[in-house]
Parts: sequence; C-alpha cells; structure tokens
Amino acid sequence: MKDTFKHKGMRNQLAQIVADKGITDEKVLNGIRNIPRHLFMDSSFEAHAYQDKAFPIGADQTISQPYTVAFQTQLLEVTPGAKILEIGTGSGYQTAMLLELGAKVYSIERQKELFKKTSLFLPKLGYRAKKLIFGDGYKGLPTEAPFDGIVVTAGAPYVPKALLAQLKVGGKLVIPVGRKEQIMTLFVRTSEKEFSKQEFGEFRFVPMLENKN
Repeated sequence: MKDTFKHKGMRNQLAQIVADKGITDEKVLNGIRNIPRHLFMDSSFEAHAYQDKAFPIGADQTISQPYTVAFQTQLLEVTPGAKILEIGTGSGYQTAMLLELGAKVYSIERQKELFKKTSLFLPKLGYRAKKLIFGDGYKGLPTEAPFDGIVVTAGAPYVPKALLAQLKVGGKLVIPVGRKEQIMTLFVRTSEKEFSKQEFGEFRFVPMLENKN
C-alpha cells in the first residue's frame, strides 16, 4: 500500500473530528495528520483506517481509536527529547505519535507476534524508537528509568507500583485503570514519595495481561 493525497485528505478530516471532540494540542493533531494509519492495518481494512474507532489487528489486540491516542498523548504533554516509556507497543501507532512529537521512546510489548511484526514495520516508515522490548509491562523498564512520561495502552486492573517508581519528579503516568471499563488516570510525581492523581472519565481498552513471560 502507498500513502496518497487521498489518504492525506482523510487524515486531515480525522484530525478535525478529533479536534471537535476536544483535543487542542496542535502538535498532537499534526501527528494525526502525518501518520499513515492505513499502513498500520491489513490492506483489506483500509476503508476503516481513518474512522475514529479502534480496530482489531490480531493477537486479540486492537489499534487504538485515534481520539484515545490523541487524548493520552495530550495528557502526557510531550516535549522534544522527553524520555517516554510506552507499555503496549501493539500496532506501533501510539509509538509513531510519540516519535512525531520528538520523544525518545522505549516501548514494551508482551505479544511475541506483534512485537516481531512492529519491530520490523516501524523503521520501514522511518519511525525509530530508542528500544522496542519484548517483556512484561507491569515491571516497566528499570534499566532505563527514570522517565519523563509513561503511557499504558491497555486496561490495567491496578496501577503497577514499578511504573510509578520509574517516573522522574515532575514525570507523568497516563494509565487506564479498571477491569471491564477503565478510568483514564493521570499521576504526576510531585516529590520522591508523593504523587498527584486526576481522573478523566471512562475508556475501553483490551486488558493488560500479567506473567506473560
């Protein structure tokens, strides 16, 4: 598949839909305009690529709804050069968004099939993360901590303490918490031992699985 002017036009429309839902960060909207989402999906589903909805990508996973990706990214307030840990590489669409914003991205995926596919696919599009890791997202990545931001792209039944511990002071964790439906939650590390917490309503994610490896 190629990326055409038609696709770019559809992305502009998608960015407008996402903006109309309340996304105001222009850098995030530009990410929606720039990332060829149709290339992250099977070619037979190309018609669904620029609708604002999640879509199955195999291994019981989905490519997230563009609004959800934009919402989580906006909460992170990514600045160029920020060190970001992503839990759940999936299709790589959220990874690409973080890279569009100039982040240094470390991403963990615990589905081997998706990990292999996305590790090969992202560099072909020119998206180069610092590290893509096959591993357990609940443990985070202590060898590379601390992080300016951590984003979890699956529904977590609870907030892993390891992730909070791997934030810099001033760093943010964006995580959907809950079993059936999730509450989008933002934690900010305000000191070595203290965190602030804000909740931003219900979202739906595939579950974050434990003890995969």
